[in-house]
Order: sequence, then C-alpha cells, then structure tokens
Amino acid sequence: MPQVVTDTVFVPRRRLRWIDWVTTTDHKRIGIMYLVLTFVFFILGGVEALLMRVQLSVPSNTLLSGEHYNELLTMHGTTMVFLFVVPVMAGFGNYFVPLMIGARDMAFPRLNALSFWLLLFGGVVFYATLFWQPPEAGWWSYPPLSSIQFSPSGGQDAWIFLIHLTGISSLLGAINFYATIANMRAPGMSWGRLPLFVWAILVYAILLIIALPVVAAAVTMLLADRHFGTHFFDPVAHGSPVLWQHLFWFFGHPEVYIMVLPGFGIISEVIPVFSRKPIFGYKAVAASTAVIAFLATLVWAHHMFASPVPIVVLGFFMLSSFLIGIPTGVKIFNWIATLWRGSILPTTALYFCVGMIAIFTVGGITGIFLAVFPVDWQLNDTYFVVAHFHYTIFGGAIFPVFAGIYYWFPKMSGRFLNERLGKISFWLVFIGFNATFLVQHALGLSGMPRRIYTYEPNLGWSTYNLISTIGAFMLGVGVLVTIVNVARSLKVGAIAGPDPWKGNTLEWFTTSPPPPNNFDVIPRVRSLEPMRDIRRQIERQTGATQKTGGGERFLRA
Repeated sequence: MPQVVTDTVFVPRRRLRWIDWVTTTDHKRIGIMYLVLTFVFFILGGVEALLMRVQLSVPSNTLLSGEHYNELLTMHGTTMVFLFVVPVMAGFGNYFVPLMIGARDMAFPRLNALSFWLLLFGGVVFYATLFWQPPEAGWWSYPPLSSIQFSPSGGQDAWIFLIHLTGISSLLGAINFYATIANMRAPGMSWGRLPLFVWAILVYAILLIIALPVVAAAVTMLLADRHFGTHFFDPVAHGSPVLWQHLFWFFGHPEVYIMVLPGFGIISEVIPVFSRKPIFGYKAVAASTAVIAFLATLVWAHHMFASPVPIVVLGFFMLSSFLIGIPTGVKIFNWIATLWRGSILPTTALYFCVGMIAIFTVGGITGIFLAVFPVDWQLNDTYFVVAHFHYTIFGGAIFPVFAGIYYWFPKMSGRFLNERLGKISFWLVFIGFNATFLVQHALGLSGMPRRIYTYEPNLGWSTYNLISTIGAFMLGVGVLVTIVNVARSLKVGAIAGPDPWKGNTLEWFTTSPPPPNNFDVIPRVRSLEPMRDIRRQIERQTGATQKTGGGERFLRA
C-alpha cells in the first residue's frame, strides 16, 4: 500500500513540473524561457553564418548555390535581429526589472506569458519554411526582391508573418515593461534612483512602442502588394520602392538602439560592482540613454544615402548621425572613468564589459565614416558596412549579453559559472570576432560587395576571406564554451549566496534563486545603491563587517 501511494503521488508531480513551465506567469520563469529560446535561435543563426563563411573561404567555391546562399543570408539576419538580440534583452528585462525595482511580478503577468508564446510561434512559422522554400530577399526584404514576381514562394509570406508575430510580442512586452516601471517601484525609488539597467529597459520599451507600428504597416502593405492587387511599392503602377525604405528604416534604425541600449544598461550595472565604485555620472548616463533614443528616431535615412534623396536632406541626416556620437561618447567615457582607479575584481563579466567598450568604439568610429554621405556612396553595399554593423551590434549587444550571463547566473541558478572556462570563452570570442570582422573593413575598401556568394581568385580577396572564416569558427567555439559552462555549472558549479558579488541593486536582496513572490518584505530605497545601504545597516546592527563577498572568495579559491 505505501508503494502504491508513492507511485500515485510521484507521477503527477513530474507532470506538474512541465505544466508549470508551460502555463507559468512568473516573470522569472518567463525570463529564463526567453533566454533559453533566444539562445537556441542564436545557435541556429550562428550555424547559418558559418555555412556562409565556409562558402566564401575560398574563391569559386561550389558548396552553396546563389539561391541557397541568399536563403541563408535572409535566415541568418532575420534570426539574429528578430529572434535573438531584441528578445534576449526582453529575457533579461523580464527576470530582473521586477527584482531591481522591488516589485513582486510584472504589471500584467498573463500578457507577459503571451509575449513569450507569440515569439515562439513566430520563430516556428519562420523556420518551417526550411521544409519548402525559405525567403531569400534579405532581412530587410526590399521590393522588388520581395515582390510576388521575384519571390513567389510562401517563404516571404512566412517572413511577413514572423514580423507580425514578433512585433506583437515585443509591443505587448514593451507596454508591460512601461507599466511595471512606472507604477510598481519600491518605496523611495524615485526616477532619480532607478537602476541604469531599468532606465535602459524603459527607453527600449518606448522605442519599441514608437517603431513597431511603422514596420507592421510596411509589411502589411507588402502583403497586400503580393496577394491583394495593391501597388504600394510597385514602380510600374506608380508605387515607390523608396517608400518601403523609409518605412523599414524608420523602424530599422531605432531597432539598432533597441538592441544595444539594454546592453548599455547591463554594462552600467556590471562595471560599478566589479570596480567597487559608484557609476561615474549617474545622471549623465541616464540622460544620454534618452538622448540616444530621441536622436535614433531622426537618422533613419542615413541607411538610404544611395537612394534618390535631395542633397539638403542627406546633409540633415549626416549631421544628425554625427550628433549620436555625443551621448554615446558620454557613456563610454563614464564607464572608463568608473574603472579608473577602482578596486578591480577581474571577473569574466568585467572582461566582456571591457571588450564591449573596445569593440563598440571601433563600430562607432566606422559609423562616423559612413555618416559622411560621399564616403557612404563609395562604401555602400560593401563589406565595410558588414564589418561596421557587426562591430556595432555584436559589440553593443552580444558582449553585454555574455557579461549579463556571467554576472547574473549566480542569482538565477544559485551557482557560479566556472571563471576559468569563462575567460577562455572571452578570449576565443574576442579574438575570433576581430579576426572575422576586422579584415572585412579591408575587403570593403578593396571593393568586395555584400551579398555575393562567390568571387574570382584574382581579385585579392582570398586571404582576407580565409582569415575571416577561421575567425568565425574561433568565435563559434568561444560561444560553445560558455554554453558548456552553463550546462556544467547548473549541476556542479560552486554554490553562490544571495549576494555573492556585493552588488548594488535590489535583486541581490533576495535568495539565489529568488522565491516565487520575490520579496517577503520590500525594503525602502534611500539611495542609488540600496544594497550598500542594507549592508551598512546590518553591520551597524550586528557589529559584523563583511569585507569580502562570496564572489571574491570564490575567485581567490
């Protein structure tokens, strides 16, 4: 009889664990599901990139046809932008924004769950095209390449469906973030005491709310052109392909900062903790986030310098593009000033932060070159643009994502990641990334156009392309090391306490991992660094002084 009772109890519990994940509205579980799903798409997009690099590693390669190369290009770009970089930031935001502001959940928990499932369904619909005909018009899908005449298969329609599903997902998530941050902050957490990562997520949400309806309108018009006899983008019937460019890039350039601003927020949280100093110029860093977002909505046409646009308009967009360098430079100088003469704790998370500053600075400098429209006329649609784009996005978003993983993994799992493996991963990623994309500046300057799948051996591009391919595989191995590190540390990682790094923000006030309700008692916030205040209060009450955090002891061991 006891055995029967045990069996009848055991089986439902195991099934309930699966049901709990599928039906959960807990922001922490949803955040973890976002992170896991987006990293699955990251791996898929990385494999697609490696296949393209293998094709270009030697001249006159026949591994891929031109059609298959275009399909891989479209799948890779769409996956990385719409299925990884934007939603992975939503994953970090879902997990940590309520914890950092002292809330017990998001404002609309069920809406939060719906956002995740819409993202999953959009990715499934998009990758289902592998079984018939993937889209091949690029992740930007310029007409007429995306018209029914040039892309008659259902793959392009699936791309449109993906944009709608992921767009609704991001829009609902953005509304949820805004409502949560505006209404659910802990007592005493005024706007002037908001953590910088939360500031970044707030501006990220506002940009999504502004930009997503525009791209939704654009893809709806494209769908109508393809199937319902309209001619919005058909020049033969007095439509305008340039209209698509305006609509797409009015969304597309804010999208760049939708991807990197949360990354800036992660950097702004990690550097002060491992420098053992407050962030230098909190107000300047927070204000620069808002200024970048404002300017990002004004510069979309610098993606269209080769389009038939009047010179006076080109001049306006050139100057406004220069202006973005000012608030971005404020952030970089403030991060460096925070590191300067700090008590540096050399963790893997800090390595990725410093790597981000170096990589993104290079991307910003090449962006200034491309903002000069006569220079852009020469370099447009060359590999120089490919290199600039990846230095900006990989530096501004992917390096911070890895910094966030190494920084917050103890909070999410209760265990440390292995620091030795982490540093190996960093150097493989850092060296591999630069080997891949630094030489592409030279390829672009020597005239290699983007979106070509083969080239002749006498053009002088062979060595650079081989170096780029070797670097891409090194980069891939570096990412794989972190994935192995995460899987291994979930089982055998050193145990982390609730506040292993001696952090500054309220997520470190809870246990690791946090309980379902986040906080039994929500502390009152009295400064920019509430956890430092709490530690000082405990020291005064107990007379004990903790000079070394668990993370420092772990690193020394």
